[in-house]
Order: sequence, then C-alpha cells, then structure tokens
Amino acid sequence: MPPSLSDIAASPDHYLHSFDGADGVIVAMDSAAYARSIFLDARISPASEEALRVPAAALAEAAPRAQTTAWIFHVAHCGSTLLARALEAMSGGLVLREPMALRQLAFAPDPARLALVLAMLGRRYGGDAPTLVKANVPVNALLPAILAADPAAPALFLHLGLEDYALAVLRSPQHRGWVHEMAARFADAPAGAGDAASLAALWLWQMRAFAAALDAMPQAATLNAERFYADPAATLAALAPRLGRPADGARIAQVVQGPLFSTYSKRPGVAFDNTARLERKAALAHELAAELAEVRALAQRAVPDLAALEARTAAAAV
Repeated sequence: MPPSLSDIAASPDHYLHSFDGADGVIVAMDSAAYARSIFLDARISPASEEALRVPAAALAEAAPRAQTTAWIFHVAHCGSTLLARALEAMSGGLVLREPMALRQLAFAPDPARLALVLAMLGRRYGGDAPTLVKANVPVNALLPAILAADPAAPALFLHLGLEDYALAVLRSPQHRGWVHEMAARFADAPAGAGDAASLAALWLWQMRAFAAALDAMPQAATLNAERFYADPAATLAALAPRLGRPADGARIAQVVQGPLFSTYSKRPGVAFDNTARLERKAALAHELAAELAEVRALAQRAVPDLAALEARTAAAAV
C-alpha cells in the first residue's frame, strides 16, 4: 500500500527529488541512502528503486511547516562537497547535497513550489541540528527568495578569490563549457563572450549575490575555500557551531586524517588531496597567466570598486 500524502510529508524517508510536470517525484530514502548519495540529482542512491509521483499541489497542502534549515551557498569547484561531507561525517545530522528540485526552481522560479521544497528539505530525523543543504550555483539565483523565507537561518557563503576561481573553473574544456552555460543563463554574459569574459561575469554575479545576502543575513558567515583547504580542522571547528552542529576536536581530527581528505570528494576511491590540488593549481597558474590577467582586467572594468566587493565577501569570514 503506497504511503499517504501525510506520510510522505512527515518523514525524510520520502524525498521530494524533482518535479515532472504537475507532479512531484518522491524517492525512498533513509539515513544511509542520504549519506552515500554524494548528490541528490540523477546520481542519487536511493533506499529503493521504486519512485512515486504525487500531485505537487496536493503535496503542498499536506506539507509540514518549514523548519529552520542550515545552508551552504557556494560558487562551485571550491570544496563545497568536501566541506558538506566532512560536516556530515564529524557531527551526523541530515545533509542534503544539491537537491534536484531546488535546482529546477532556479531555472523555472515558482514561489509556491519553492515553499513546498523548503518545507520538505527542512525535515529532520531527530535531534536539534538543522538539516544542512548544500546548494549549487543555479540556486544562487534564488537567494533573495530563500533568505526571505527564513532570514535568521544559519548560512555559509563559500567562495574563492577571482584568480583562484579562474584556476578552478578554466582547467578543462568541460569546465569552460559549464562556465559559458552558467554565465549566459544567470550572469547576463553577452552572446559570443570569451572564456575570460564569461568567467568574470559569473564570478561577479555570485559575489554581488553573496554581498547582498550578507546585508540581509548579518549572522551568516563567509569562507574563502583556500583557508578551508589549508587548515580544514580549524575551519571545521569554527564553522560547525555556526551551522548548528557540534564541534568535537577528536572527531574532527579523525575525519581530517581519514580517507575523506585523501580522496576526491565527488568520486570516493580516487586519490586526491590538497597537495595534489596545489600542484595542479601551480601548473595552471603558469599556463593561464595571460588569461588570469585578462579576467582581472575585465572584472575591474565592470566593477571599478572590485577591491571593495572582495572585501565585503570577506567581512564575515569564519
């Protein structure tokens, strides 16, 4: 017998994965399934392969009152997956990485559906820790609406400096294609913009969005990913309480010294650590030196007070 709408609305075991037309797609989950699902999009690893379709409007009527949710907003390719998995490993609590339904709404905004998604994401398995949601880049377009729903929510804005970001996202043709796609869709990059212009536009769009969000959320924190990479233990200890999670020094040390920080966070089992990242970054800095200079010049042309914008995103640093 399939669960009722009230059953679906009551427990995270029934995950609102996505929207398909007028319906919401409900996927069976449990704590283990959430933990092993690196992402909650098409790469989800559910508790059961069976999925339900329910009318989204009816589910909205049955949805629980939205609880406070903790957030990680980020610029992509800046360690957000590693950070979210580390917080999950060290302190437990429900962590949702890149919910598909939320991403869909970034491309097709709908206030009623956003309210439904926020209510469904906020459900917990128990305990005092809020559910932690790691969003993705398109969701930055929803920041004003998400913050308006709960301006006191714990939140982190994870970012990189302009040149560091360029080195992170211009490192392959695939990554460059992603930059063009995001910049054209969300950052008003002109048609035919080159890689440097698209990168500068995408970074500026996100930094402006983060700066505006910080004005609305004075309790929010910012974090330059390079600090996290350089000293993950200290960063986790400082950040966890800001996101409503306990910070036990022994457990943090165990996580940082474990396999999570010696493998690729998106593909467990593939060796990768900060030393390898820094070696790759150094090689790219030499290879892309001219492009980095072009990116900085384009950004300064668009925002003459670029230094002030960069300082704003660092003002609430962890």
